[in-house]
Amino acid sequence: MKAVVFDEHGGPEVLQYREVAEPRARANEVLVEVRACALNHLDVWARRGLPGIEIKRPHILGNDIAGVVREAGELVTWVSAGDEVMLHPGVSCGHCIECLRGQDNLCPEYDMLGYRRDGGYAELVAAPGVNVIPKPKGLSWEEAAALPLVTVTAWHMLVTRASVQPGEDVLIHAAGSGVGSIGIQVAKLRGARVIATAGSDEKLEKAKELGADEAVNYTREDWPKEVRRLTGKRGVDVVFEHTGAETWPGSILSLAKNGRLVTCGATSGFDARTDLRQVFYRHLTLLGSFMGSKAELLDAMKFVERGAIRAVVDRVLPLREARRAHELMEDRAQFGKLVLVP
Repeated sequence: MKAVVFDEHGGPEVLQYREVAEPRARANEVLVEVRACALNHLDVWARRGLPGIEIKRPHILGNDIAGVVREAGELVTWVSAGDEVMLHPGVSCGHCIECLRGQDNLCPEYDMLGYRRDGGYAELVAAPGVNVIPKPKGLSWEEAAALPLVTVTAWHMLVTRASVQPGEDVLIHAAGSGVGSIGIQVAKLRGARVIATAGSDEKLEKAKELGADEAVNYTREDWPKEVRRLTGKRGVDVVFEHTGAETWPGSILSLAKNGRLVTCGATSGFDARTDLRQVFYRHLTLLGSFMGSKAELLDAMKFVERGAIRAVVDRVLPLREARRAHELMEDRAQFGKLVLVP
């Protein structure tokens, strides 16, 4: 089969489009013909290499996958060849106490498709049968691939961890990112007033089209003051943070008393500065958030099926142009998701 692989860590130039051996599905797995695979920042980090993380090479990236089941293992009785599916990106053991509690994202053996096991930058991918989600008929392949990782992440952050309530003010950072574009929609579903940030006027307008009530350019030094102005100097109840060091101090300053900051990532750097006086004087809560459970994605998919959450696809490229897609992501040139098609 054709796939995009890398043999060594480095820049986008290490990605190679070439022929590789087809994967085989184990008894508890499915073999899926990939119709579309969306990019995530995790692809960039895995390609560059992460301290302490060993990735077997040659490696195939790709966490977000939609396609058609070619073959189901003998233990997978709920899926049949020909089914149109999406794949939950998180892979867990299924038998530890966290998995049994339904918190499979906290599994000690947690992994992701395309992270330390081969993913969807290929014509075929093998995945656990429990990761299969039926693709809603109204979605294109590209839209289906654009949803799983960012949807389960945003849902876990805003619904499960921060427990956003109707009428609250929520600050959504980097509205042009995949997770930011879904975060706006989930916050609106919860009845919140959304203030979105982005780095250009074009992205700010698109954020408003998605439902943001206000939009702020975070490349300006005084953006936290603008957020406080928009909230009558009170600050927001919740900050949806995933950009890291670049916005972290301003995110803390943007919170109201008793405010909650929930974070799932650090694309601009992890060494963020925190003024602890702000945390204890103003009774703030800092919440970490990692992925989300399979059940949470199924909950969110109900709203996808109703049209209340929609995929935001910036552009679609052929699989052979994966290097170009990585360059676009690193340049922050997209609004929403970049999608590859074999």
